[in-house]
Amino acid sequence: MNFNKCARCGCFYITDGAVCPSCTPKDKNDISKLKTFFDDNTAQVTVNELSAATGISQKNLSRYISEKGFEYKKQIKL
Repeated sequence: MNFNKCARCGCFYITDGAVCPSCTPKDKNDISKLKTFFDDNTAQVTVNELSAATGISQKNLSRYISEKGFEYKKQIKL
């Protein structure tokens, strides 16, 4: 286990992962919103458009997009 700083809220925590235990459900909710958005929309979108449509901050969207295994990269204009 490591002493980490949460990528989402900035608090410090001791556990594995990029976000603290308090933010983990928020990340899961955001990923669910993204899945729903991309299931309903096939056109490419910018990060700004995606943020406006989903309510997910651009900071968090950038973090999700940069993660290995993010399956919707082809639908985002970078």
